[in-house]
Amino acid sequence: MLVPVSAEAGAKADAQPDNGHVRSDGKRPERTRARWLRLGLETYVSLPLFTLVLLAVIWSATFHFIGNERRAAQAAAHDSALELLDTYEAQVARNLNGIDQTLKVLKYAVEREGAANALPELSKVGLLPSGLVFAVSIAGADGRIVASRPETREHAVAGERYFDVHRARDTGRPFIAETMRDGARNEWHIHFTRRLNDAHGAFAGVVILEVDPAYFTSGYERSRQGDQGLLAVAGLDGVVRAVRVGERAAWGQHVNLLKWDRPPAQPWVDQFDPVPRYTAARILNAYGVMAIVGLAEPEQMAAFEQLRRAHLWEAGIASAVLLGVAALVWTWSWQGAKARRRIRRAQETYAAASEANMDAFFVLRALRDDAGAIHDFRIVSANRRAEQMTDRSKEQMRGTTLCAWMPKARENGMFERLRRLTESGGVYQEEWHNTDMPEFRAEWLHWQVVGVEGGAVAILRDISERRRDEARIVHMAHHDALTGLPNRSLAGDRLDQALLQARRTGEGVMVAFVDLDSFKLVNDTLGHTAGDDLLQSVAGRMVDCVRAGDTVARFGGDEFVLVLPQGPGAGARAECAALIERILAAVVQPVQLDGKEVQVSCSIGVAVFPLDGQDRDTLMMNADAAMYRAKELGKNNCQFYRHEMNASLEEKVVLLEGLRKAVDEDQLRLVYQPQVELATGRVFGVEALVRWQHPERGSIRPDQFIPLAEESGMIVAIGEWVLREACRQARAWQDAGLPAITVAVNVSPRQFDDDRLVARVSGALAAAGLDPAWLELEVTESLIMRDVPQAIARMRELEAMGIALSIDDFGTGYSSLASLKTFPISRLKIDKSFVRDLADSADDQAIARAIISLSHQLNLRVIAEGVETEQQRSFLQQYGCDEMQGYLFSRPVPPAEIGSLLAVQGMARLDLA
Repeated sequence: MLVPVSAEAGAKADAQPDNGHVRSDGKRPERTRARWLRLGLETYVSLPLFTLVLLAVIWSATFHFIGNERRAAQAAAHDSALELLDTYEAQVARNLNGIDQTLKVLKYAVEREGAANALPELSKVGLLPSGLVFAVSIAGADGRIVASRPETREHAVAGERYFDVHRARDTGRPFIAETMRDGARNEWHIHFTRRLNDAHGAFAGVVILEVDPAYFTSGYERSRQGDQGLLAVAGLDGVVRAVRVGERAAWGQHVNLLKWDRPPAQPWVDQFDPVPRYTAARILNAYGVMAIVGLAEPEQMAAFEQLRRAHLWEAGIASAVLLGVAALVWTWSWQGAKARRRIRRAQETYAAASEANMDAFFVLRALRDDAGAIHDFRIVSANRRAEQMTDRSKEQMRGTTLCAWMPKARENGMFERLRRLTESGGVYQEEWHNTDMPEFRAEWLHWQVVGVEGGAVAILRDISERRRDEARIVHMAHHDALTGLPNRSLAGDRLDQALLQARRTGEGVMVAFVDLDSFKLVNDTLGHTAGDDLLQSVAGRMVDCVRAGDTVARFGGDEFVLVLPQGPGAGARAECAALIERILAAVVQPVQLDGKEVQVSCSIGVAVFPLDGQDRDTLMMNADAAMYRAKELGKNNCQFYRHEMNASLEEKVVLLEGLRKAVDEDQLRLVYQPQVELATGRVFGVEALVRWQHPERGSIRPDQFIPLAEESGMIVAIGEWVLREACRQARAWQDAGLPAITVAVNVSPRQFDDDRLVARVSGALAAAGLDPAWLELEVTESLIMRDVPQAIARMRELEAMGIALSIDDFGTGYSSLASLKTFPISRLKIDKSFVRDLADSADDQAIARAIISLSHQLNLRVIAEGVETEQQRSFLQQYGCDEMQGYLFSRPVPPAEIGSLLAVQGMARLDLA
């Protein structure tokens, strides 16, 4: 952060509160009001408000003017409609009066001269109306036309409404009928009629004056009434006698007179068409008709609409100009406000950052001599963190010179860097191990110096904890978390360094691969915690055996690596060999785990640089091959690498690749070893054993490929195939009519740990259609002792299905009586290692008797495997062993031989029966 060094800046920084809390006092409302007032005075805030006011004024005035113009236009249309009504009413009244006068003259002439002479007499004196516009007829009392002008053929009007009205009564008034046609003329006319009386006042007929409807709308003036104006004459019966809308003339419409009961000359949509009009009507009572006029609202308001659009355009243009000017002014003011805000925030940020930051801030002013050279720095200000880091208050530091406070600053280069940055500017930072400046209470410091005008700003951070964390992380990344030994990565680096040193000096390096024997058994039976304790104990013993320059590393699991540099000569190699012998002896010593004494050994393979390899990977690979050779030779020994050892590893790789194809290509097959009752010799079951018939290598022993399948995880697929095939074969024997026997199938640790084991077993039984009672699953003692609760739960599920369970290889693990009695098993199998030497070994005899006795006390049957001699059979039978299997009775044989054996046994039972 670049800030000018000044006394005012320092004073502002020091004026901040020293605690971490915001002070609350009665001045907060005043400060809030002042902040809002200051904000309101900003042009970028007030200008939009002022612009909105001007826009409101412009549009309010515009809408006011438009409103006034609208009202004036509406008033003018109202007045025009009333004026038109007055004119049209006078015209209609004049026309009606003239027609009525003509009817009266006709009536007088007919009553005086008679119907036949009336028209000629009137024609002589010129009192008949023009035949072009009017048609005159006289009808007698019977309704027949007796005279007419112009002449027409004879016809009668007795059925017309006007004739019936006059005949019914003498009203003394003319009657205006609907616009109609009569029997003599096809044209539409309005019929005006008056009653004729004889000398006694009786009905003598009617005089008729017919007029074209257009006669009453001929006064329509387009210049005055527009293209959609209205003139109409309607009777009080609701029937229109004549109507004209623009150029369209019509008659005969029915109108609802009640709807015309409204204030005159107001715009509404009449019943003639959907055009709104300023409509007015007036009744002529003397004749029973109503004069109607109308002026179309769109035409009357057209001038106003044009003026309204002009006003809106003017207001829109004025608003756009105002907004454009306001936007320019606002942009200019906003940029200025942002600049002021940045300055203010920079000042506030510096003050807040210097106080709240976890880094220590020191603002330094350069002190110059008479020549202008910088000879020291004065502390202008500091923050709270600086107080904590130095145990000095701000008052104590302010005004103090750097070199007077920290004399070592000139010696360790601090002063020189500050001077150079003050003169040239820039930024400098580094991490600094503080060993000579007790003024700072920190072991490691990160300091950053920024050169500013007149001095510098120094920012210091205590990174001691971070450096310690980094050291811990580095240690964790290169050491095993359980044993604390170097891990694979660090072991590789140590070996590379040892090889570089050996190449320079011409010496050798011995690489030893150490693998614990039977560690998996301990881990499975006693649990992972016991296994971890064993690894820690063995690691400590190996470290105690090696020299200071040697490396003991944990490579993973139960594997360790030794890097043993050796000097020149045979004596150095002998010394390393003796060291390895010490390790063998130390590892084999018993270890107490969970109150039990456990003993494990180790197998060691050794490769020597430069004889067995020139690089790390080659030496590691060859040492690993030698270690596997040590395991093959009985474990608990050390083997030095020889070139033929790699052939054994290559053999394993080839076998593993072939094993991947064995299941898919049907190279596996099952053989079955009979299980017999010792007392009767009856075959009650068989054990299914898998064999591999390789297409090129022929038959491969199980001890060659089963361990490989366990290591690679392929044992799960192989185990499932064995289970399905054994169930299928058992069902096939039953379907062949042979006695039903139990089929025992071994379950590997990986199979037993599979959550789908129960589903797989159920699927195999269902696929074969085999009753679960004829399937027995064999699990090893070490397998179920790894996690006793989980093993019991899994075995309970299988037992609930009706499947029998047995413990295989009993006596080789670490099971207890307390655990044994909880297992849902029906049979114990004595391991063949205890049966092999029964004839000669008192220990094996004692173990066999104990297992038999224990099993019977727990209501379990006992079967011994690997019985090959009569002496072994006799001993087992003597001490109550229930069953046996082994070469003494039969080797493992194909299914067909088992079928033959069962058939013979079945025949023998029939013979006995």
